[in-house]
Amino acid sequence: MITAAAWTGHDTRLIGAAVLGIALIVVLITKVKFHPFLALVLGAGTLGLVAGMPVGALVDSFTKGVGSTVAGVGVLIALGAMLGKLLADSGGADQIVDTILNRTPGRGLPWAMALVAALIGLPMFFEIGLVMLIPVVLLTARRSGRPLMLLAIPALAGLSVLHGLVPPHPGPLVAVDALKADLGLTLGLGVLVAIPTVIIAGPLFARLAARWVPVTAPEVEVEQERPTERPSFAATLGTVLLPVALMLGKALADILLDKQNPVRHVLDFLGTPLVALLLAVLVGMVTLGRGFGRDRLAESIGSSLPPIAGILLIVGAGGGFKQTLVDAGIGDVITGLAKDANFSPLLLGWLIAVAIRLATGSATVATISAAGIIAPLAAGMEPAQAALLALAIGAGSLFFSHVNDAGFWLVKEYFGLSVGDTVKTWSIMETVISVVGIAIILPLSWLL
Repeated sequence: MITAAAWTGHDTRLIGAAVLGIALIVVLITKVKFHPFLALVLGAGTLGLVAGMPVGALVDSFTKGVGSTVAGVGVLIALGAMLGKLLADSGGADQIVDTILNRTPGRGLPWAMALVAALIGLPMFFEIGLVMLIPVVLLTARRSGRPLMLLAIPALAGLSVLHGLVPPHPGPLVAVDALKADLGLTLGLGVLVAIPTVIIAGPLFARLAARWVPVTAPEVEVEQERPTERPSFAATLGTVLLPVALMLGKALADILLDKQNPVRHVLDFLGTPLVALLLAVLVGMVTLGRGFGRDRLAESIGSSLPPIAGILLIVGAGGGFKQTLVDAGIGDVITGLAKDANFSPLLLGWLIAVAIRLATGSATVATISAAGIIAPLAAGMEPAQAALLALAIGAGSLFFSHVNDAGFWLVKEYFGLSVGDTVKTWSIMETVISVVGIAIILPLSWLL
């Protein structure tokens, strides 16, 4: 337990500064409707001033955090967006969907939806994947006569789990960068945690959701414009999985091979996240964009970047907020409290992310803030433990999406649900993902 002597007035001031800074971010996002970028900038400034940082040091700390985060994460987000855009524009995503659904019997449709969403969700941001999968879910539900939620929930679960736990999505990338975790190892463990989590929150929970909310697919016809010539299933799947295979290969080589082994040197280079994603984009330009022509290919690549500008700004400002937390000494206070109380860093990271997610509605803001607060605890951790800490924060960032989350309204409107029905399905599903995720991560931390 923490003794009175161990607690100082300075510690109280730092904790108060952190609480005030986060509270300001919450109020600005939820009540004043500020963009999260501005909220994070103002929150970081308030935190630093209340904590007693000199103005010059505060500005330097914030800009240093923005620069290092954008340098470490921004390029990866951009490359992931390019790969996702190629997949969408070429019809490769349709090819994956059609191939799997055409070979799936009626009872296997919920499982097929989860698989399709997971594959589509690997290179794509949640919102883009959702827009692409909505027509598939609606048409499949209408043609098969199955309850809408029986098919929608597995698709949503597949997308959401990948978004929260598996790089190269922004949240996991930010957590990995802040905690100095190994990206390949985090990816491998993320996939390991994601599989049972998708199964439980997807096809299994969908049975309950379909009973609670027995709605049918909306009658509005939703058809996608499809390219006349699509890439093959094998080429599409190989392109999507290439960066995953390269990063996992690097992680395995670091564990199994000697440092002087030339094979390890090659895999270390190819599995570097920047190189792996760059290679995937270059391969995708050939396998997915072969029928485009130079102008169409350039347009597809170029149009992938404007939609992620807001994400990059939020991630960058979040990195500045995180660095301000660290340089003000707040992280060290939290570390001391956790160590004195003998509290699990993984559970602490999950709880902090849950609290910020409930308050702000943003999984990315929750991940950024929680990773910044908990980062000092990751110092000196074993690589596997640091990776699991990043995953625990990611799982916490998905907890109970409600009316302050844009994803809540996207799901409600696309599927024609009431607010109550959206809570019974989407919000509960997100909570199941978060709880199942940490329930798998904690035992893994005891074993590794």
